[in-house]
Amino acid sequence: MTQTGAYNDKVMDHFRNPRNVGELEHPDGVGTAGNPVCGDIMEISIQVEDDVIKDVRFRTFGCGAAIATSSMTTEMVKGKTIDEALAVSNKAVAEALGGLPPIKMHCSVLAEEALRSAIDDYRRRNGKS
Repeated sequence: MTQTGAYNDKVMDHFRNPRNVGELEHPDGVGTAGNPVCGDIMEISIQVEDDVIKDVRFRTFGCGAAIATSSMTTEMVKGKTIDEALAVSNKAVAEALGGLPPIKMHCSVLAEEALRSAIDDYRRRNGKS
């Protein structure tokens, strides 16, 4: 694996060619997370059918690691049940990207938080606790 500055090729690929960018027209849940210190803000929206995430989109304002972790998170949860998606941790996202510099691990935490927030919103909208 080669490095581009502090980031490996997989992180750079998800930064340069992010997957699932945008917003869903009729989301079943929307979640946001942000870090005012670094300025990263993430929004993840999900479409759920029969307790399975059928579609997922993200909008992120932030650094390369923030965009890459948002992209990877959406890839990891698409097609998963809500419970499976909740099991996706920030560490799993960072590992799937081949690692992040320690100073950028907070980006994977934000992606996990935005996903959990979207799932919480979905559950609220559907009367599930």
